[in-house]
Amino acid sequence: MTTPQHCPGFQELKHLESFMCSCPSCGKKFEIFSDEFDKKHKCSSCGGDIDFTKCTLEGKA
Repeated sequence: MTTPQHCPGFQELKHLESFMCSCPSCGKKFEIFSDEFDKKHKCSSCGGDIDFTKCTLEGKA
């Protein structure tokens, strides 16, 4: 028996990229992953919509 080198699901998630986004209303920053762009996100601080055009690439997750 061999021990797996990665957790289950690693292959389908290894190409994700993480982005840092700022709320245009209050400026609070949070992290979003590339597979979440098709979902709507609201700021947990002020409830404003997050503008994905303001996101910057931080690295691969």
